[in-house]
Amino acid sequence: MHFDLQPTPEDDLIKIVPLKETDFEAVFAVASDPLLWEQHPNKDRYQREVFQNFFKGAIESHGAFIVYEKETGEIVGSSRYYDLNEANRSVAIGYTFVGRKFWGKGHNRSLKTLMLNYAFRFVDKVILHIGATNFRSQKAAEKLGAIKTGEFEVAYYGEPVKPNFIYQIDKAKWAAR
Repeated sequence: MHFDLQPTPEDDLIKIVPLKETDFEAVFAVASDPLLWEQHPNKDRYQREVFQNFFKGAIESHGAFIVYEKETGEIVGSSRYYDLNEANRSVAIGYTFVGRKFWGKGHNRSLKTLMLNYAFRFVDKVILHIGATNFRSQKAAEKLGAIKTGEFEVAYYGEPVKPNFIYQIDKAKWAAR
């Protein structure tokens, strides 16, 4: 299996490009909106030094993306692949945020659809870790056909431990949708 963690899929709405260190300021301009993080377990991620830690993790993951709207070239947000498990034939998608300007306009769905379509070329299941209080993301995952399969606590790069839900999308169910 050769699962490239940073492919460059696109559709009519968005283009997904590997995240680079030089993208920090442009991505932070989107992420600096406190309302993006109000339901997120890490509500202070809009602050520069907190976001710098998040961004460092994104770069080190070698699976992170910057997402552009094709028509305008504006930055929509970011996401990433992580926890590729070849033996279990699974990968996680997450750490996604989308600028408020693009909420409810299909950008997140387009992003996840592109990422899922690519992932299912190589794996049989995709995992989504979603904060227990992140109701918007939970609903979005459920609209994609994800099923809640568990709960766990996670600490991200020295941040406090927070409760998260585990959602899963299976290849067969995705193909049958």
